[in-house]
Amino acid sequence: MMTDINQINTASSGKQLAGRTALITGSSRGIGKAIAEKLASLGAAVGLCGRRELQLHSTANQLREGGARVFAQVADVSSDGDVLALVQRTESDLGPIDILVNNAGIGMFGAVHEKSEADWDLVMNTNLRSVFLVSKQVALRMIPRKFGDIINISSLAGKNAFAGGGLYCASKWGLLGLTGCMAEDLRVHGIRVSAVCPGSVATEFSGRGPKDPTKVLTANDVAHAVAMIALQGPQSFISEVHLRPVAKP
Repeated sequence: MMTDINQINTASSGKQLAGRTALITGSSRGIGKAIAEKLASLGAAVGLCGRRELQLHSTANQLREGGARVFAQVADVSSDGDVLALVQRTESDLGPIDILVNNAGIGMFGAVHEKSEADWDLVMNTNLRSVFLVSKQVALRMIPRKFGDIINISSLAGKNAFAGGGLYCASKWGLLGLTGCMAEDLRVHGIRVSAVCPGSVATEFSGRGPKDPTKVLTANDVAHAVAMIALQGPQSFISEVHLRPVAKP
């Protein structure tokens, strides 16, 4: 069997995702930005979205300066109309989406009985509804091609209960249930669905309080896990990754 010299050159240059398009939600900063940077460094074209226009375009410009093909759009991924426009424009600009990373999320903590219905809706819409909406639009486009990765950024809070975590934990437990069912629905179409569950990460994310940077993960740790999933051989998939810092808090 003849080997394509272009494939050899691509692999040796570290651009294993050359020719692929990735869409990362919540990618103007923090974990989403680190994931976009990692996938772009591996050769992928990257679609970015977020609610903060200045941060979003600053990230997009940084990636372009590094040589990446980039599309960026301000979007509310809990809105069906925004999601449809985002997916259509990403594919129009960059090509079919091969990798979807559902990263958009919000943290809100406190006793359940102290929270409002509006608090509940905000957390569920951002952390769970958005994954349903974006995944549905992208999966419908992946199915005819029988190829693709959907990677959901969950949390170890989706495995463990703690005081003050009612809304957040509920959203992340729900996300893991959704991820598992999507994996079963879509594997018959050649589409892999995975979850990454980090512990505490040193970002601007609205967490439960100050973090000791020596005892938490970095955004790049999460990005590494996402890249590992995307680079998995075609005959298998990594269904769930748990990330913990080496040092206990």
